Amino acid sequence: MKKLLFSLIGLLSFSMVEAQIFHDNHNFTKQDTLRGSVTPERAWWDLTYYHLDIAVDPDKKWIEGKNTIRYKVLESNKKMQIDLQPPMKITKVKNKKGKELDFERDGNVYYVEMKKKPKPGTVSEIVVEYEGYPTEAVRAPWDGGLSWTKDDNGNHFVATSCQGEGASMWWPCKDHMYDEPDSMKMTLTCPDNLTAVGNGRLIGEKKNNDGTKSFVWYVSNPINNYGVNVNIGDYVNFSEKFPGEKGDLDCDYYVLSYNLDTAKVHFKDAGRCLEAFEHWFGPYPFYEDSYKLVEVPYLGMEHQSSVTYGNEYKKGYLGNDLSRTGWGLDWDYIIIHETGHEWFANNITYKDIADMWVHEGFTCYSEAIFVEYFYGKDAGAEYVRGLRGNISNREQLIGPYGVNKSGSGDMYSKGANILHTLRQVINDDDKWREILRGLNSEFYHKTVTTKDIEDFMAKKAGLDLDGFFNQYLRDFRIPALEYVIRKGRLAFRWSNCIEEFKMPVKVYVNGEEKWLDASTRWNAIEAPEDATFKIDKDFYILSLPFMGE
Repeated sequence: MKKLLFSLIGLLSFSMVEAQIFHDNHNFTKQDTLRGSVTPERAWWDLTYYHLDIAVDPDKKWIEGKNTIRYKVLESNKKMQIDLQPPMKITKVKNKKGKELDFERDGNVYYVEMKKKPKPGTVSEIVVEYEGYPTEAVRAPWDGGLSWTKDDNGNHFVATSCQGEGASMWWPCKDHMYDEPDSMKMTLTCPDNLTAVGNGRLIGEKKNNDGTKSFVWYVSNPINNYGVNVNIGDYVNFSEKFPGEKGDLDCDYYVLSYNLDTAKVHFKDAGRCLEAFEHWFGPYPFYEDSYKLVEVPYLGMEHQSSVTYGNEYKKGYLGNDLSRTGWGLDWDYIIIHETGHEWFANNITYKDIADMWVHEGFTCYSEAIFVEYFYGKDAGAEYVRGLRGNISNREQLIGPYGVNKSGSGDMYSKGANILHTLRQVINDDDKWREILRGLNSEFYHKTVTTKDIEDFMAKKAGLDLDGFFNQYLRDFRIPALEYVIRKGRLAFRWSNCIEEFKMPVKVYVNGEEKWLDASTRWNAIEAPEDATFKIDKDFYILSLPFMGE
């Protein structure tokens, strides 16, 4: 009945598609454009380094400090865009000589005026001082901001999360994903009875004379804006080394003091997923910066080299299996999913959030191949097929560009099933693995567009995949294989799809495997009049017996 319902929905949507496809009814504002586009005030300078030096006061829910922003000049321009959202505010900006610079605010954007136009090719920096009460996250990580909570012992427990809304919710930066610093230093000051954990490696700590302690972290690799995070709590640390493809990977775990014994057992899933993902995707992308799991007061997030964890030390997703197959209850969803993002989000990063499916589709698929690695190919396939019950098929996966707007939430489960379907089309598991590993090699520490990913996969597969990706990413309908067996022939075509869609599909005629070279035009092969017909279940498509024109 569920399959029939999906078929009917797909067919009913056909008549509405011309009005809905490639359109978005959101009323975008000037601030959306300033946040989501590469403005002239961003384009002229290439970000190379941050030093974020801040003090966090949990009692007041207050942050103050400064960010040193180093950049290379690409072309002459006197006006620089720096992003910082209210109620945070910039109090002072200085150039590398210590001279104050004028600035003006336009909503979430500050325009800093240089003393004179810099010469292309030169490297310079500014220091941005700021302060304020950052937005408090009501339902982190789905809404961004600071989580100001307390642990079971009454100690402050603080964390940041800000993917959709942007890092400029709590620190001044170039808040667009197309440009990443080559490296970053973080000096985090908090009450001296707590520990502040950032990205990368801990390179120093100092107890101050005012009841605070400063922790210095260093990231030696490029890092995206929302991947930067601060976590403060009554942490204890334990460590291990993972024997990976590039040698021993340092793994550190920061958990609340009273959860230490539980975490030492439960976090074994970290090593398991590193093993599986290095097999499928290639070496962990940030050996230089180590791998960390950090306990936080919300569910979790893919912060680079500082994966945050709040799944209550349960298997599955807070004890539930999102696939409803049973396979999702043998491992901790947050550890596996958020660690998968180290490859797809932190290594390969979208330039525009419109292409967020690149992060979430591949990472949701990583859950299935984790299952496959440890429990077998049939188990992995069953898991990813089970995710189909989470798909609505109401909007396309790619959002509008230049306005900081992602596509449909289907990007998770549908994205995974698109990739699983493409694997069937390629029909060569060794080649499929080479493509996944090749993506992480070709786009190592790079920002990408959907087109970059499409072109690479098509080239490596040796297939024309334009129609495939346009259908599954830029249309919301699921293609239906329309068929009829009559007079010794099996006739078939694709319907409920764009005109240029074509895809070979595996079927079973009287139990015998056959491949149909299907397009939107009728084609046919020989088949007995009374033949049984079944489509391979690993293709994410609809089955539609032809009822006549």
